[in-house]
Amino acid sequence: MIHELLFIQQPDIEKKMQKAPDSAYEIGVVIGTYLPFVVLVAIAYGIYYYRKRRKDS
Repeated sequence: MIHELLFIQQPDIEKKMQKAPDSAYEIGVVIGTYLPFVVLVAIAYGIYYYRKRRKDS
């Protein structure tokens, strides 16, 4: 059930790119798609760095 919901919620980036009115919209779609992933990676690295530094002290 959860897998089906996740599949339905995934945005179709290629379809959005084809219907884009201009290149600024395309850039916004790309940033909006990858930004959450980058933020999660940064948070994970911050937690890792904090825990490693705390362990070494």
